[in-house]
Amino acid sequence: MITINQARTIALSFDEAQEQPHFEKPSFRVNKKIFLTLDEKNQRGCVKLSEIDQDVFHKMNPGIIYPVANKWGKQGWTLIDLKVIEKDIFSDLLIASYCNVGPARLTIKYTQSKE
Repeated sequence: MITINQARTIALSFDEAQEQPHFEKPSFRVNKKIFLTLDEKNQRGCVKLSEIDQDVFHKMNPGIIYPVANKWGKQGWTLIDLKVIEKDIFSDLLIASYCNVGPARLTIKYTQSKE
């Protein structure tokens, strides 16, 4: 389980991440692009993944991680059930989303292989 405050803390730990409102929900952005929104009422997050990342994460946890059920889902927007997601998987989702939308100068440290 990830609380809204834990999700916020993890999202803001990324370089140059900022919290801004997005309609009635908090969003987390890098370079003015959203990599996470939080739905406090329904205890869900929404991240922007590549098509491949979306498919992999969804297949690993289909009841917990799933595409938004409209054209936004086909563009990579993916919902996360925060009530049951494990912290390490949530962190991996945020890294993938941040790297998907962020500039290379910031995301390189998250994409370099660890030796």
